[in-house]
Amino acid sequence: MRPPRRTWLIREDGGIVPTLAIGNAKTWLEMADRVIIEVNGWHTTELEGIHDIWSGDRETGGRIPALGWAGERIGDAVLRVAPEKVAAVVRTDEGDLGQSFRAVPDAALIAGHIVEFLKHEVARGRLPATLPPLQSGVGNIANAVMTALADAPFTDLTAYTEVIQDGMLDMVRSGKMRVVSGASLYLSREQAAAANADMAFLRPHLLLRQQEVSNNPAVVRGLNCIAMNAGIEADIYGNVNSSRVMGSRVQNGIGGSGDFARSALLSIFMLPSVARGGSISSIVPMVSHVDNINQDVHVLVTERGLADLRGLSARQRARVIAENCAHPDFRPRLRDYMARAQSLGGGDTPHLLGEALSWHQRFIETGSMRL
Repeated sequence: MRPPRRTWLIREDGGIVPTLAIGNAKTWLEMADRVIIEVNGWHTTELEGIHDIWSGDRETGGRIPALGWAGERIGDAVLRVAPEKVAAVVRTDEGDLGQSFRAVPDAALIAGHIVEFLKHEVARGRLPATLPPLQSGVGNIANAVMTALADAPFTDLTAYTEVIQDGMLDMVRSGKMRVVSGASLYLSREQAAAANADMAFLRPHLLLRQQEVSNNPAVVRGLNCIAMNAGIEADIYGNVNSSRVMGSRVQNGIGGSGDFARSALLSIFMLPSVARGGSISSIVPMVSHVDNINQDVHVLVTERGLADLRGLSARQRARVIAENCAHPDFRPRLRDYMARAQSLGGGDTPHLLGEALSWHQRFIETGSMRL
């Protein structure tokens, strides 16, 4: 059968070819009373075919079929909307705004610790040589980790993630990664233009799905994903704050990190040991806000080192995190805090509640966590 023709990114049969993201678009189209469709001529028509939009939720009661691997297709290549809902179709030729990824001091060290850890796990038979599907959070450090993996001795990799950044496309181009599945592409301006130019090459290696599928915990668990997400701060017991500076100012959303961390085979959180030129310790006695609880954090990494927390008691986790991940300028105070908290009994996770957040309070009052 002859495939339906399309005018830019709307097919003759009414199918809408999304551009670089799906996210919740399918749900919005179903729930909206009126819809305005933007047809963007900047994007290449070679985009048709990278999307996999599952529409079986009505037939299955929302039960997503199990995926055999990250590149398996379970849906259609287009979005659909009832024609009577369409209020207007507008035309633009404007490219995506593009993201700006900057070099983060010591990001390469963080990435190096993760690569060495994964090599160690493979050598001991706990991970296959090709690695399970990788999930990577958004940001400069996550992008640096992907860059480091491009030079690591792993081949035939796959990714099952929410947001696809520059580093993963570079791995596809180098032949390191077979397929990348996500809900959106979050690219620098230069990478977006490059992807637009060589989409015919990238298309067999890319899958964009709606978030109900890309972030579905059952799918993540079934694929045994390795989740790698960034944090703002972590405490000595492994709780991670991913979203709020000093407990209140929103730095970013939690995104899909919770979806992946809870269900992953291996959940890694990464962050620099200090911030604001060393005035803030990212390893603290107690986080000022909790996004990911310690039970969902298997590995914690800073440029100072890596803490494998699996199988450790809370007190053991505290020692390993302080010694391996904290900056040397703050490490003695963490040791002192733990010793005094434990000397008072303190149960499973000893704390001095009058001091637990004093580091944050000192920063608010003086501009530094340092004494």
